[in-house]
Amino acid sequence: MKWQQVRELYPDQFVLLSILDFTEQEDKKIVTEVALIRPVPAEEANKTFFHVEPGNLVYHTANENCIIHLRKEPLLRMRRGKGLIGLDILKTYGFVLDLDKLELYRS
Repeated sequence: MKWQQVRELYPDQFVLLSILDFTEQEDKKIVTEVALIRPVPAEEANKTFFHVEPGNLVYHTANENCIIHLRKEPLLRMRRGKGLIGLDILKTYGFVLDLDKLELYRS
């Protein structure tokens, strides 16, 4: 299904999509073909966004085009004081933690 078809069927709302086809241009992934999984109520959109499976996407149909902006160097945010970054997150983004020096290195 084309993005424009999804926009017509579900105007002005969030939808959960499976990305079937896309093109890459510089730092953008332009989604051209999707499979609609389900509409997402606005109050659930944030939670659903952070729990999607790889290859899926939560997007709002108010957007004329379905574009994902790619980051070549993902940001790593850390909270100071309370809380720690999980080691699984560090591994996912290719970092190694030197516990002797308490320094973070890209692997």
